[in-house]
Formats: sequence, structure tokens, C-alpha cells
Amino acid sequence: MAHNGPVNDLSSLSALLTDEGQALLMELRDHSPAQELAIATRLRREHPPELVSAALGQARLRQRAVAKFGAEDAYRMYFTPNGVEQSTRRSVAEYRAARFSALGVGSVADLCSGIGGDAIALARAGVRVLAVDHDPLTAATARANAQALGLSELIEVRCADVMETDTSPYDAVFVDPARRGGRGRIFDPEAYSPPLSWAIEAARTRPHAALKIAPGIPHELVPPDFSAEWISDEKDVKEAVLWHGGPATPRITATLLPGPHTLPSNELPDPPVRPVGRYLYEPDGAVVRAHLVAEAAEALDGGLIDATIAYITSNELRPTPFATAYEVTDVLPFSLKKLKALLRSRNVGNLTVKKRGSAVEPEELRRRVKPQGPNAATVFLTRVNGAPSMLIGHPA
Repeated sequence: MAHNGPVNDLSSLSALLTDEGQALLMELRDHSPAQELAIATRLRREHPPELVSAALGQARLRQRAVAKFGAEDAYRMYFTPNGVEQSTRRSVAEYRAARFSALGVGSVADLCSGIGGDAIALARAGVRVLAVDHDPLTAATARANAQALGLSELIEVRCADVMETDTSPYDAVFVDPARRGGRGRIFDPEAYSPPLSWAIEAARTRPHAALKIAPGIPHELVPPDFSAEWISDEKDVKEAVLWHGGPATPRITATLLPGPHTLPSNELPDPPVRPVGRYLYEPDGAVVRAHLVAEAAEALDGGLIDATIAYITSNELRPTPFATAYEVTDVLPFSLKKLKALLRSRNVGNLTVKKRGSAVEPEELRRRVKPQGPNAATVFLTRVNGAPSMLIGHPA
């Protein structure tokens, strides 16, 4: 449905909140996008065309949101396209809400609250929330979500400029600046909306604060009075958070969900480079982004295969949440010809390609070696002590 502006969008949301809109959304819950045209044609005989378009659009967004929010919440909530894209995954929001709760925080000003993903998690942890967003449709959507999930008494939604919001009545602030603009992702923290420097100053005015930032932030931008935590969920790096206030914590940590499993920095020197042993450990992305490969290696009694590559090697297999272990069967100098011959001799058709420190693209390699057969293997394209190499193995 093409919209001419916020008024149309706000009126669409209002229409979806009526009994007729609710009945339509219920009917479209499990609809197949492939049959959308036929469904729309049928529904338009009984309902206003604008309402049908709005309901179909919302039904599509809800289906997309299941991956982030789970079916039970997603099919009761309301979304905007940006809201689905940019809201915090439920597991991450719940982890952060639990951290705030453990600090004794009773109220949070959630600035740049979006459609309310973090506010919902905070409210469910028993925290009172002021959710602020400058966009009227986004704020109305957050309000509808608080209502739909029975959390209106704990979540106050305000459509306002976050930079002009008085946060003094609240124990903590949480700021999730917009990191996307008209041209896609924004990498300069000062180009965030609001800028990171403003968020840092806002954080310092309250006893506790958390600022959500992109995981690629350079470590030198972490202020000395903040700690930084890199978070991954199901081995996928989701975000970095700058924390302020509360008891002293390690300045740098990596947290892996589900769990949580947290690896603190001990400011260790780089691990030694060793010949490739029987096992190769691939550290979680949050461990790599937090520069904690040395801490992971120490726990594994391992070394690096190359001074510049985040692969750990060891001759013993130890359980760890912070890295995935592979048993290495072959270490070869890089050669597509040799790899092709080896895979053919072992009837490998199911080939997983991983790389660190190699310019070769996995798809290109797969196309050129044409794996065939019933067996599986993993190949790592990397450097071993400076030399382009291939490590072949399988998950341990």
C-alpha cells in the first residue's frame, strides 16, 4: 500500500486497532504471501480496500518479526518496516533488562525507543519505562504494543525529541541511536541520531546507563568511565553496549546468548603462534570484536596459527562456549588443484568453506572445486604463520 505520509500511516494503524481490523489480522495470521493477490481480491469484497492493504502489510511484517520476537508476541504486536529491521532481538533485550534489574534499577528513560522492543523487556522485568521517539507513527506503534501485551501501566510512550527530554526522574537511561540514514548504515558514531557524544553526556547524568552501538566501534572510542560489552546471540554478533554506573566491572567483556556466558578482559598479551595442532577453535564473533581472543586461548591452553588471525589451535579438546571446535585432518599450502583432488578422493560433496585472512571467496572456491559425493568436510582458507594455507577438518 503506498502511503502519502504519516497521517495515512497513523490512520491505517488506527483502523487496524478497530474490531474489523483485528478480525482481519486474525484471518491473515498464517496467510501465504504467494496467494496474497487472491486473498486481497476476496477480502476487498467485504472490507474497505485501504484496510485490506494495511492488514496485509501488517500481516507480512508480523511474519518477518517472528524470528526476532517469537510467534506469541509477534502476532499480537504492531510493526513498521523500520521497526522490524532495527528493533532489538527479544533474547538480547531480555538479557539487558535483567542486567538493569540486577543493578536495582526501578525506572528507565528509553530514548529512541522505536516500536518498543526494549521497553517491553524492561517492563516484563518489573521496570517502569518512559519510551521516547520523535516519529509519530513509531510512537503510536509502541503505544499499541504496550497495550496489546498488557504493559500499559508500566510503559509511558511519548512522541518527543529525545535531546529535549528530562530524564532526571529516572534511575537510568537507555539510548539506542539511529544508525541508519537515507544511504544505509552509518559508521561514524557522531553521525548517529542523536550523536554518540550526546548520548555519553546523557548517560553521565543518571546513576546507571546503557548505550547501544554498532559492534564495529573502535575500542579507542570507549570513554574511560564506561565499560563495553559485545553481545552475540546464537553465534551472530548483534551489538555492542556501553555501560555506565554501578559496581566496577571489567572494562571489556564479550557475552554469548543463550546463556549468558560472559568472558571478561584480563588484558593478556597476544598468545604465542604455534604449529597447527589436532584441534582448531573458531572464536565467537563477539570474542573477536571485543579483542578477547587471548583470554579464550588461555582457557583452552591454546596458541594462534598466525599472529594476525583469530584462529586458536590446541592438541586437546576442551568444552568452551566461547569458540567452536573442529578436528583438523589436513594442513596444506593453498592450492585449488590439491584441494580438488583431496575432496574427490574422499567423496566430499557437502563442503563448508570458512575463511580468515584469505582473499578467496567461498562461493568462488566451491564453484571451482565442484564438490561431489556423500561425505562432508569443512575447509578453512587462512594463513599459517604467514603462509596462505588450507586446513581441512570437521566439527569436533
